[in-house]
Amino acid sequence: MKKAKVEFSSHTANLALLRKCVRDFLNGYSFSEKERLLMVLGVDEACTNVIRYAYRLRDDQPISLQMEGLRKCVRMRLRDYGEKVFPHEMKGRSHELIKPGGLGLHLIRNAFDQVLYIHKRRGTELVLTKNLA
Repeated sequence: MKKAKVEFSSHTANLALLRKCVRDFLNGYSFSEKERLLMVLGVDEACTNVIRYAYRLRDDQPISLQMEGLRKCVRMRLRDYGEKVFPHEMKGRSHELIKPGGLGLHLIRNAFDQVLYIHKRRGTELVLTKNLA
Protein backbone atom coordinates (compact mmCIF):
# COMPACT_ATOMS: atom_id res chain seq x y z
CA MET A 1 0.00 0.00 0.00
CA LYS A 2 1.40 3.36 -1.08
CA LYS A 3 0.94 6.31 1.31
CA ALA A 4 1.93 9.96 1.45
CA LYS A 5 1.01 12.93 3.61
CA VAL A 6 1.39 16.64 2.91
CA GLU A 7 0.78 19.36 5.49
CA PHE A 8 0.76 23.03 4.53
CA SER A 9 -0.69 26.40 5.47
CA SER A 10 -3.75 27.82 3.76
CA HIS A 11 -1.75 30.27 1.63
CA THR A 12 -2.71 29.98 -2.05
CA ALA A 13 0.97 29.99 -3.02
CA ASN A 14 1.13 26.45 -1.59
CA LEU A 15 -1.37 25.08 -4.13
CA ALA A 16 1.26 24.59 -6.87
CA LEU A 17 3.31 22.38 -4.53
CA LEU A 18 0.16 20.51 -3.55
CA ARG A 19 -0.71 19.82 -7.22
CA LYS A 20 2.82 18.49 -7.80
CA CYS A 21 2.56 16.17 -4.78
CA VAL A 22 -0.76 14.77 -6.01
CA ARG A 23 0.60 14.31 -9.56
CA ASP A 24 3.70 12.54 -8.22
CA PHE A 25 1.60 10.28 -6.00
CA LEU A 26 -0.65 9.26 -8.91
CA ASN A 27 2.32 8.21 -11.08
CA GLY A 28 2.39 4.46 -11.51
CA TYR A 29 -1.38 4.02 -11.30
CA SER A 30 -3.34 2.93 -14.35
CA PHE A 31 -5.36 6.14 -14.68
CA SER A 32 -5.58 7.89 -18.02
CA GLU A 33 -3.92 11.28 -18.36
CA LYS A 34 -7.38 12.89 -18.32
CA GLU A 35 -8.37 11.07 -15.10
CA ARG A 36 -5.07 12.03 -13.48
CA LEU A 37 -5.47 15.70 -14.48
CA LEU A 38 -9.07 15.81 -13.21
CA MET A 39 -8.03 14.34 -9.85
CA VAL A 40 -5.21 16.89 -9.47
CA LEU A 41 -7.59 19.72 -10.35
CA GLY A 42 -10.28 18.27 -8.06
CA VAL A 43 -7.94 18.24 -5.05
CA ASP A 44 -6.76 21.75 -5.94
CA GLU A 45 -10.37 22.97 -6.12
CA ALA A 46 -11.20 21.33 -2.79
CA CYS A 47 -8.21 23.08 -1.17
CA THR A 48 -9.26 26.38 -2.73
CA ASN A 49 -12.74 25.90 -1.24
CA VAL A 50 -11.21 25.22 2.19
CA ILE A 51 -9.17 28.42 1.95
CA ARG A 52 -12.12 30.47 0.72
CA TYR A 53 -14.97 29.13 2.84
CA ALA A 54 -13.64 27.25 5.87
CA TYR A 55 -10.78 29.67 6.55
CA ARG A 56 -12.33 32.86 5.07
CA LEU A 57 -9.11 33.59 3.11
CA ARG A 58 -6.81 33.41 6.16
CA ASP A 59 -3.45 32.23 4.86
CA ASP A 60 -1.96 30.85 8.09
CA GLN A 61 -4.29 27.94 8.84
CA PRO A 62 -3.37 24.21 8.67
CA ILE A 63 -4.47 21.88 5.90
CA SER A 64 -3.35 18.28 5.52
CA LEU A 65 -3.74 15.83 2.67
CA GLN A 66 -3.27 12.10 3.17
CA MET A 67 -3.04 10.02 0.01
CA GLU A 68 -3.28 6.25 0.02
CA GLY A 69 -3.23 3.66 -2.71
CA LEU A 70 -5.36 0.70 -1.75
CA ARG A 71 -5.98 -2.55 -3.66
CA LYS A 72 -9.04 -1.27 -5.51
CA CYS A 73 -8.83 2.51 -5.23
CA VAL A 74 -6.85 5.63 -4.53
CA ARG A 75 -8.13 7.67 -1.59
CA MET A 76 -7.36 11.27 -0.69
CA ARG A 77 -8.26 12.68 2.73
CA LEU A 78 -8.25 16.46 2.95
CA ARG A 79 -8.47 17.81 6.50
CA ASP A 80 -9.14 21.33 7.70
CA TYR A 81 -9.93 22.86 11.08
CA GLY A 82 -12.04 25.78 9.90
CA GLU A 83 -15.72 26.61 9.77
CA LYS A 84 -17.92 23.71 8.79
CA VAL A 85 -19.68 23.99 5.45
CA PHE A 86 -22.49 21.48 5.01
CA PRO A 87 -23.07 19.79 1.64
CA HIS A 88 -26.63 21.17 1.36
CA GLU A 89 -25.16 24.70 1.66
CA MET A 90 -22.76 24.13 -1.23
CA LYS A 91 -24.30 25.49 -4.35
CA GLY A 92 -22.68 24.71 -7.66
CA ARG A 93 -24.18 26.40 -10.67
CA SER A 94 -25.62 24.99 -13.85
CA HIS A 95 -23.05 24.06 -16.50
CA GLU A 96 -25.01 26.09 -19.03
CA LEU A 97 -24.61 29.44 -17.26
CA ILE A 98 -21.68 31.28 -18.76
CA LYS A 99 -20.06 33.13 -15.89
CA PRO A 100 -17.03 32.61 -13.68
CA GLY A 101 -17.15 30.47 -10.55
CA GLY A 102 -19.40 27.74 -9.23
CA LEU A 103 -18.11 24.77 -11.22
CA GLY A 104 -15.66 23.45 -8.63
CA LEU A 105 -18.15 21.06 -7.05
CA HIS A 106 -18.98 19.61 -10.49
CA LEU A 107 -15.27 19.14 -11.16
CA ILE A 108 -14.68 17.38 -7.84
CA ARG A 109 -17.69 15.08 -8.28
CA ASN A 110 -16.65 14.20 -11.85
CA ALA A 111 -13.02 13.57 -10.93
CA PHE A 112 -13.78 11.09 -8.14
CA ASP A 113 -16.13 8.13 -7.79
CA GLN A 114 -17.02 8.96 -4.19
CA VAL A 115 -17.00 12.31 -2.40
CA LEU A 116 -17.69 12.18 1.33
CA TYR A 117 -17.71 15.05 3.84
CA ILE A 118 -17.04 13.99 7.44
CA HIS A 119 -17.68 16.73 9.99
CA LYS A 120 -15.34 16.63 12.94
CA ARG A 121 -15.58 18.42 16.27
CA ARG A 122 -13.28 21.00 14.68
CA GLY A 123 -13.41 21.30 10.91
CA THR A 124 -14.06 18.81 8.16
CA GLU A 125 -12.43 15.82 6.50
CA LEU A 126 -13.17 15.47 2.80
CA VAL A 127 -12.63 11.91 1.56
CA LEU A 128 -12.16 11.58 -2.21
CA THR A 129 -12.06 8.07 -3.66
CA LYS A 130 -11.20 7.05 -7.23
CA ASN A 131 -11.63 3.38 -8.13
CA LEU A 132 -8.91 1.57 -10.07
CA ALA A 133 -9.98 -0.05 -13.33
